[in-house]
Amino acid sequence: MLTLGDAVKYIDAAGICLLFPVRNVALPSLYYAVTRRNPHEKMVWDKYSQMVWRWKDELPRRKRALYAKYFRGRGTFISLEMLPHFLAMRDAAATADDHERFYAKGRIRDDARVIWEALAKHGPLATLELRNACGMDAKPGNVRFKRAILELQCLLAVVHFGAEQETAAWASGRYELTCRAFPKETASARRILPQHARAILAAKYLEWHAEATPAQVARLFGWSKDEAVKAIEASASIMATMGSGK
Repeated sequence: MLTLGDAVKYIDAAGICLLFPVRNVALPSLYYAVTRRNPHEKMVWDKYSQMVWRWKDELPRRKRALYAKYFRGRGTFISLEMLPHFLAMRDAAATADDHERFYAKGRIRDDARVIWEALAKHGPLATLELRNACGMDAKPGNVRFKRAILELQCLLAVVHFGAEQETAAWASGRYELTCRAFPKETASARRILPQHARAILAAKYLEWHAEATPAQVARLFGWSKDEAVKAIEASASIMATMGSGK
């Protein structure tokens, strides 16, 4: 796997994958797919790692896959096919102006609301620009920003959307609202019931981890045990359909 197109094919096939391996998260990683190194050994930073690192910026910017800090707050790719189901499962198929509604319902904290509102007003912004727009420039503000931007990514309200060289150091991540970065997938999510979304996600996961238990599935996706059991039961017919279509 040496091209961006290869990476897209891998993410589409997996449905969900991590950027780098994460201990105790049973998901494939793009790093392993490229290097074929032991995922339990220390990561090696070389030309292949750098290539994967660039892809995390290019793939969402080209709208070929979503990238956000999602599972355990770590870099995660979600395919365009699976994205509507994640959004439906999280009840996160929002509009640009939904920050007040999410805040009023207690789904986001005030700092997250401020960031969401800034992106809605200004469009995609790099980290320093976004912090400035939100009045989070100082060191304490940076701590608040990191916590809030992670909160929004875990909700899938905000996504990584490329990178920008703001200083002489590492390039800064750029952020955008998911509903504007992936409008088609967001619209599709509004037509999907959460229980059906969970069944689809369970079916996709079990395609790669057939022996996974309801407890493991619940822990990975953040579902209740009952939701996981029902999703796995419903996934059987979905997997049969997927298999017949191959």
